[in-house]
Amino acid sequence: MIDAKLVAQLREMTGAGMMDAKKALEEANGDLTVAAEKLREKGLAKADKKADRETREGKIQTYVHGNGKLGAMVQVLCETDFVARTENFVMLCHDIAMHVSAADPLYVRREDVPQDLVEKQKELFRAEVSEQAKPAEIVEKIVEGKLAKYFGEICLMEQTFIKDEDLTVAEFIKGKVAIIGENIQVSRFARFMIS
Repeated sequence: MIDAKLVAQLREMTGAGMMDAKKALEEANGDLTVAAEKLREKGLAKADKKADRETREGKIQTYVHGNGKLGAMVQVLCETDFVARTENFVMLCHDIAMHVSAADPLYVRREDVPQDLVEKQKELFRAEVSEQAKPAEIVEKIVEGKLAKYFGEICLMEQTFIKDEDLTVAEFIKGKVAIIGENIQVSRFARFMIS
C-alpha cells in the first residue's frame, strides 16, 4: 500500500496526476527517486507524440533585467487557451525570455539559419581543418562537429539552458511538455540591449 503523503510528494516534484503518481510509486516499490524517473521517461515519450499537434494559442512574454538595459520578448505557442493561462506555462515563457536575454541567440532553430550562412561557415571550418592534412572523410566529420557546436551557440533550441546546464532549451521545453501535456513551440523572439 502506497502512502498518500508519498503520492502527494511525488506529484509536487513532477506535476504528474494522482493516478500516474500512485502507479509509478507502486512500480518503483515506494522509491520516490525511481518513481520520478519513471514518470519523466513516460512524460518524455508522450511529449514526442505531441510534437506534431497544432499550436494556435500561447503567450507573448517579456523579461527585463534588473538594470533595465537588457530584455527580451518571446512568443511561445501551445494548443489551448486554458494551458496558456496556467502558472506552469507562464513560468516556462518567463524562463525562455530570461534565457534569450542572457544567451543572445540569433535564430530559434537550425532550420531558420539561412543556407548561405551555413555554407559560408562550412567553408571557414574546412579551411581551418585543411591545414592539418587529414583525409577528406575525417575533415567532413570535423566540419560537421564544428557546425553542430556553431548551431549550439546561435540557435535558441540548441543552446545550453541557463538555469540547468545539463539541458538544452529544447530538452527543457520537452520536459515541460511532459508535465503540461500539450505541444509547446517557441515561434519567435527579440532581444533588446542598451549598451
